[in-house]
Amino acid sequence: MNLLLTLSAVFIFIALYFVFSMTRHARRRRPVRATRSLAGGVVSGALGSASILLAFSYYGYGRLVDEQLVSRIEFSESAPGEYTARVMIDGKMDRLLILRGEEWQIDARVINWKPPATLLGLDPIYQLDRLSGRYSDIDDEMSEERTVYALSEEMTLDVWRVARKFPGLMPGVDAYYGTATYLPMADGARFEVTLSRTALLARPVNDAAREAVGNWAR
Repeated sequence: MNLLLTLSAVFIFIALYFVFSMTRHARRRRPVRATRSLAGGVVSGALGSASILLAFSYYGYGRLVDEQLVSRIEFSESAPGEYTARVMIDGKMDRLLILRGEEWQIDARVINWKPPATLLGLDPIYQLDRLSGRYSDIDDEMSEERTVYALSEEMTLDVWRVARKFPGLMPGVDAYYGTATYLPMADGARFEVTLSRTALLARPVNDAAREAVGNWAR
């Protein structure tokens, strides 16, 4: 983030220089040079603004140092084939979400870095993406109502989207990928979700969850 903020400051300084140059050429009635300076100022200002947005986008992701707890989820059955999920993520308010089906799935985005980014001490970053209900039967999955919820807010300029659409603009990105895990839902079941540098993992933490997983795996 410090690097991106430094780059944005440099680009903004360059933009101000072009604005000053454009004003000077305009006063001396040099329209061609004034136009060139204006173009340079617009480009530099745009790059500076983009760097600022990317910096705050990066800051919005969590740091992934080792396998770590990223969420807790509790379920209560509200109707046949319908569950209320209480989603607990550190630093955010708990959310109550209605999921339909027999299973739940959580998705995350992960970005790993390579030199020169790693030389700056950048850790891999992640963001929980969505939570959804699943049906164990494929026919139900295609015909029944789907329930899916975003777990992160949309950003004006997101480092994940930039890495996917314009990889040449982010040479320090080594890999960007999605990872997901799913398990059965059950009344009273509680799970912990952890994330390593390779995958999401969901583990049952009470008897209701362990029983649901045991019956589901058979």
